[in-house]
Parts: sequence; C-alpha cells; structure tokens
Amino acid sequence: MDKKILIIIPAYNEEESIVPVITVLQRDYPQFDYVIINDGSSDRTEQICREHDFHLVSQPINLGLAGAFQTGMKYALKNGYDAALQFDADGQHLPQYIQPMLDKLSEGYDIVIGSRFVSEKKPFTLRMLGNHLISFAIRMTTGKKINDPTSGMRMYNRRMIREFAIQINHTPEPDTISYLIRRGAKVGEVQVEMRERVAGTSYLNLPRSIGYMLQMAVSILVVQWFRGGTKFSSEGEENLK
Repeated sequence: MDKKILIIIPAYNEEESIVPVITVLQRDYPQFDYVIINDGSSDRTEQICREHDFHLVSQPINLGLAGAFQTGMKYALKNGYDAALQFDADGQHLPQYIQPMLDKLSEGYDIVIGSRFVSEKKPFTLRMLGNHLISFAIRMTTGKKINDPTSGMRMYNRRMIREFAIQINHTPEPDTISYLIRRGAKVGEVQVEMRERVAGTSYLNLPRSIGYMLQMAVSILVVQWFRGGTKFSSEGEENLK
C-alpha cells in the first residue's frame, strides 16, 4: 500500500516565490501531497495562493515558523499522513531529494535531515562556525554527530508527526532535534544541495544568525536538560517500506 506523504510549506510574505515552488511540485512530483501554511502574511501570498487554487491553510496572524510548522503537523496528524516534510517556500529546497529522504526514513529513522554537509565540507564562514558550534553541542549532549543541524529541510515519520502536533514546546529547531535524540529518536541525514532564495530577503542576517547560533547552543547545552519526557519505545515503529 502506498504511504501518504505531506510536504509542509510555511510561508510568510513569499508572494514572489510561492508560484514557482508549487508549480514544480505539482508538475513533477504529483505523488506527494502538499499544504501551504500562510503565516499571517502582509503581502499577497494568500491572495496568490487562492487565485491558483493551491492547497492552503491560512493563519490570521503571524505565529512564526514554530506556529506555522505545528499547524502543518496538526494537519498531517488529522489527515493520517505517514510522513511529513518541512519545505521552504522561498525556493532554497530542491524536491528531487524528497524520495532519497523518504528512502532513508524507511530504514527505521524517525527524522531525516536534508544535509548540505554529509559528503561536502562546511565552508569557513562565521555562519558555518555557528553550525559547527551547534553540531558540537549536540554531540556533547547526545553522542550523535549531526553534520547540518540548522538545515530546515527535514522529514518526520508518523511518530514524530504526533509529537510535534501535540507538544506545544516542540519547535523545528536544532535544540528540539537534540532533545528528541536524547529521548531515543533516530536521526539520519541525506546529502542535498540547496539554492539561493528565489526572491525576497532572509530574516536571518549575519548578526541575527550569530545570535541564533549562540541561542541554540545554550539551549542544547543547558535548557534542554530541564525538559521532561519519557524515552521512545522501539515498539510500534512505523516502517515506510
């Protein structure tokens, strides 16, 4: 039996990029469902989606990435999806890597990260130093090496869909990934390439990026140890084969 896969696309003020992103998915990857979570955009993102009859859930106010992503996971849980993929609306993520990530998930992983650095080396930049810092913090606290913890292209199995849909403190950030690893979640990575944004400007400029990296490192090393939660059981694992 074919498994149901949902691509969750949080979108905030992506009027210039949303059409080409969805057009490629509809044309070349119709075997995967998608839903756009319009996160209270102040531009024409919602109007454009409705004009093109895109699959859309529109939030009246901006809740941020965490709120938009959780809305998508609630949608996935309610509609019985077997796996969900976090996918950017700005054109950076490439859909040709969806199937390899799904294949990896089928090996028994709970989360698969589309990583830029499985077989490629990280460039020496301030942002990549922050990436190294987060990777180090995760390895120190979990024993698990994650090459690209800040990648926003992540696939989750059914158990993780339920976790993120129900647990309000679960955000699509590296500190939550670290927390879930400590609870027994299995995390794998698949080598991917990413493009520059199709349009618009990222919220994370260099100063914000540095602040974000430091915040994540502190959260992983200190804050996450105060979160409760039982270990995941190996029973009832979802198999996507």
